[in-house]
Amino acid sequence: MQEFIGTGVALITPFKEDLSVDFDALVKLVNFNIENGTDYLVINGTTGESATISKEERKQIIDVIAKANNKRLPLVLGIGGNNTLEVVKDIKNTDLSNIDGILSVAPYYSKPTQEGFYQHFKAIAEATEKPIILYNVPGRTAKNMDVSTTIRLAKDFKNVVGVKEAGNNTQQYLELLRDKPADFLIISGDDDLALGVTLAGGSGVISVIGQAFPKEFSTMINCGLEGKNKEGYAIHFKMMEIIDLIFAENNPAGIKAVLQELNISSDYVRLPLVPASEELQSKITKFVNQF
Repeated sequence: MQEFIGTGVALITPFKEDLSVDFDALVKLVNFNIENGTDYLVINGTTGESATISKEERKQIIDVIAKANNKRLPLVLGIGGNNTLEVVKDIKNTDLSNIDGILSVAPYYSKPTQEGFYQHFKAIAEATEKPIILYNVPGRTAKNMDVSTTIRLAKDFKNVVGVKEAGNNTQQYLELLRDKPADFLIISGDDDLALGVTLAGGSGVISVIGQAFPKEFSTMINCGLEGKNKEGYAIHFKMMEIIDLIFAENNPAGIKAVLQELNISSDYVRLPLVPASEELQSKITKFVNQF
């Protein structure tokens, strides 16, 4: 799955003041990333505020991104949830003709056993021939998917091609890298650990901050893929502060504040999220102006 190696970005969904989707800003963001080194685009992830996007809006968002992208980069679509039957139905009823892969989050709120995780993703893998990237993010789902479960899925289903691991757990990353099948992708979902994971044998990142600084972030990840640790960490050290800032309150309010500072999109978010506080915005403004 060469198309999912390098820097993927979890695109925000830009909103206008009335909280309708700002499709012009979305096209601007897509082109900005394509022109500055991003390797693939992820639609309708957590950062895209998928929890507050209607199915009709999602369809429009996919169509607008696909048209703007014009087959230049691979597209990954987030389809997941904690109702397995509904997720399977959603996959079967979604037009995936412009989509190269599916990112599916581990079931949240329900806190299944490891066998429950396995059976959930088994049903998803059997519902489509599209490549599937598992998404383990215990900070949001309230339950960790163990290494053994991920590896079991990787071995049992040929279309389960990778995992976006976002537990901020270095030990778990290393166990995945040690135990994975040869062609299975370990993708960092933690911007702060992405370089280290890539240097250790990972396949790159699905990044939040990468969409605001695609040139720098993709260069850093390419250094990781090429084993150039000194050059990679020189960029990482420059970006440490902004990575901390964008997650200081909530995601995507932080990254939206950065993108507003870069004149790409506004900082509007849908409730229950609220925009970054004035204090955080001033820190972000200062960083962007000095970067």
